[in-house]
Amino acid sequence: MSEEEWKSLFPIGTVFKSPLLISGSSVKNSIGPLVFNPVPTSLTRLFSSQSLLPSLSPPSVLNLPRFLLTSSSVVPSTSSSVASLFGEQQCCSDPPSVLRYNRLQCLPCPNSSSVVVFFPTGPNSDHVGFLVVSSNGSGLDVQSDCSNDVFSVESELNYQIFGIAVNPTLGFVDDSCVDIGFLLAYTMYSVEWFIVKNHAIGSIRRPSVSLVHMGSKVFKTCSVVHACWNPHLSEESVVLLEDGSLFLFDMEPLLKAKNYNANANLKGIKLKVSWDGLDCSKKVKWLSCDFSWHPRILIVARSDAVFLVDLRENECSISCLMKIETLPSSLGEKEQFLAFSKAGSDGFYFSVASNRLLLLCDIRKPLSPVLQWTHGLDDPSYVNVFSLSELRSSPGNSMYKVASESGYCIVLGSFWSSEFNTFCYGPSPPALDQSISSRSSKYFQSLYAWERPSNLILSGRECPCSSCLTRQESLKDAICEWVEWQQKKEIVLGFSILDNNLSLPFTGQNEYGSFTLVRLMSSGVLEAQTYQASWNSLKKIDVVHKESLNLNDYLLYGWLLDDKYRFTRRYIYFNFDYLMGYLNDKLDEVVDSFMRKYSKDSLCEQSLSLEVHEVLCEKIKACGFDRLRSTPALAVVFNDISLPSSIQEIAFRKLWASLPMELLHFSFSSYSEFLENKNTVSIEFLSVPSLHQLPPFMLRDPSNRSNKWSHKVPRTENIVGPVLPLPILLVLHEFRNGCSKLEEEGVGKFSLEAEFREQYDEIRSAAGEMAVSPFEPKVDDGPAVSLGDDREYVSAESQKPKNFVSFHPFAFNSRTLYNTQGNLTNCANVFDSLIFKLEGKEASSEKSENNASRELYNGLCPVELEFNAPLMDFGSKELKAYDMLKRQLLKWEDGFDAYKEFRSKI
Repeated sequence: MSEEEWKSLFPIGTVFKSPLLISGSSVKNSIGPLVFNPVPTSLTRLFSSQSLLPSLSPPSVLNLPRFLLTSSSVVPSTSSSVASLFGEQQCCSDPPSVLRYNRLQCLPCPNSSSVVVFFPTGPNSDHVGFLVVSSNGSGLDVQSDCSNDVFSVESELNYQIFGIAVNPTLGFVDDSCVDIGFLLAYTMYSVEWFIVKNHAIGSIRRPSVSLVHMGSKVFKTCSVVHACWNPHLSEESVVLLEDGSLFLFDMEPLLKAKNYNANANLKGIKLKVSWDGLDCSKKVKWLSCDFSWHPRILIVARSDAVFLVDLRENECSISCLMKIETLPSSLGEKEQFLAFSKAGSDGFYFSVASNRLLLLCDIRKPLSPVLQWTHGLDDPSYVNVFSLSELRSSPGNSMYKVASESGYCIVLGSFWSSEFNTFCYGPSPPALDQSISSRSSKYFQSLYAWERPSNLILSGRECPCSSCLTRQESLKDAICEWVEWQQKKEIVLGFSILDNNLSLPFTGQNEYGSFTLVRLMSSGVLEAQTYQASWNSLKKIDVVHKESLNLNDYLLYGWLLDDKYRFTRRYIYFNFDYLMGYLNDKLDEVVDSFMRKYSKDSLCEQSLSLEVHEVLCEKIKACGFDRLRSTPALAVVFNDISLPSSIQEIAFRKLWASLPMELLHFSFSSYSEFLENKNTVSIEFLSVPSLHQLPPFMLRDPSNRSNKWSHKVPRTENIVGPVLPLPILLVLHEFRNGCSKLEEEGVGKFSLEAEFREQYDEIRSAAGEMAVSPFEPKVDDGPAVSLGDDREYVSAESQKPKNFVSFHPFAFNSRTLYNTQGNLTNCANVFDSLIFKLEGKEASSEKSENNASRELYNGLCPVELEFNAPLMDFGSKELKAYDMLKRQLLKWEDGFDAYKEFRSKI
């Protein structure tokens, strides 16, 4: 290995002074300034339209566990368990795939000072739009359509445009127009080809440009990764698919036949490229492709390697130019290539960027990078190489002309993160007196990095001072996690560097050269700005110093412009102090803090309306309790089971029935009480049912009202509720019995968790005594509570023996603990065991004569059925249909072994 090759193995930036880095004052006189700063006074708005706004689907910033928590009522442990089934989750802040590409492409118009600017437009970014930018001597003009909007191709692509590529050419000329170039636009599953025509030829008028659709190709089995034009044969293009397949399309037959059909499905040639033996596993990702120095030699990049594909012979030859394994192992196992671009016009060099390194490679020296930098950017997705003469055009001093013509600049960055850096390189600085031998050796000399990388303020309006940067990061952190900061900040979606004849007039000294950049902003603005070559980066931009301290709302996502979202938004804010107190087992402290602001007597001694009092008393008494009972009997609670219920549901029902009437009034009221305050949000509650049940009344009819009362759905005076949750009522009950334990010294803190756990244990023990378990042993072997020892008053109906079944569904075999943040329900098996009442033979005798039709359903299932529906008499047709359905059900039961086994054990 030669000395120069050995030096190239050191990444520029990892050591104080890298071996292949040319830096310092001694070489500045040969290279010139390599920092490019925006000129704030040159900022020019060229065009503004809603058609320039991107139509993007916002990326999800919530990982799967967080999404489950925010979009459903599952508890954290369950959401984490479900998310773990899907394996390792990807980064939640990945940018949309369409923002990984430059959305702006420019095609110069020959023999004129104009350029055609292309970009995606339309409601789904599925149209090709364009504007014509021309120089008028004192500035830039924009030519738009007759309605002062962007030009747009009428044909609609089937999918959202991911990328646009142009290829200039001076093709066929007739009496009316001339072909000035080709354009292709690729989506996820299709590619569209166009001819760009200029209808204003042979005159001094500005260009009159149109696009003629040549045809398309839809790939139904695999998505498109990249598409590019052949710089050697302008009519050819190549398409790279997600599985590594390559297709070559030649437009020359269409051009000769002049048979353009927008609906034509073009047939390309699938190149005979076999990736067998090159480790094409599902983990690798294909990135891009481009033509090398020959029209039949391609460079193809993927996430782990870069290949040279030689198609000059009958059989394809593939060689590896760069592997991710050749990079230093200290970078980590997750290092992969992210962006690729050809470097220079000769086709021998290319640049490729990984997570941490930027490499410049030569196809003549495989597996050995010519230069490598540590770029310090976050997931760069865009890379391009410009000649230094483009960036330092029209200098007032020709001292650095030789360096500009031999040097190059790599622009690397990400449109999503709005960070771009420039990396300059070239041969060793030319000496003043060169010998013949030294001049002849220029073809064999090594390339060097010219100075260290510098930041490129692509938006042109960001102040780089430390206070502004710190403020920006603080504002980003303050944004809600489900809101992307790109929605609050104007970012660049695409850019292009204009030719020298299109540059903005430069006011001031242009000693070292400059360039004019046209860019597309996320606010729907097309603008231009001049960048000047300087020795040092800007420390502060006074013009935008104050503006950069704010984050405004920008419409990054075009779907927000839909008419249905243009109504005035009104926000209602809720106080979740009680919810947070409950989750952290501090609800008593929150309630106590609230009650200190008001009179406790006025809260605890609020009068109970006679109507509500009578209705609740009737419900409680009908279920087997008298008004004076303070603690309900377990037998009565079990007798109220009408549907399969979990231990938690039964325990909560017992707690509800044990509350005194004075507190039940806080949870059951009428709508008239809610409507007294007209500013209150429209509230919806279910009415108390007529069927005898214990609170909170599980079986109820659905509501028949809308969001607001109207003449079609008049307001009712029914008793509704509960309007307050059970935990708050339990805390109020604790205050009512002995005020707050927080005020008593030496007394333990009231804990809802302990109260619930005590009730769960009691219900679990009673279930073990009263209910049979067909497939499992009894749930708990703790201290049993005998229902026979309960000698308080119980109605005659509730004293009759009932049979119950404790059933554990197979789906709950994991026995996952259902925990909340405050561990309020940190008790196993309070959800996964269902208890239900068996249908007894005496059920028919207990029913009235009017319920004779309901006895038809006896024996159909082991659960005792109750109906909350009006009675109806069955006629002969109904009975005939019933008998047919019953036979089908019995036939299914006889053929289902698991059900037969279950019925035999209960």
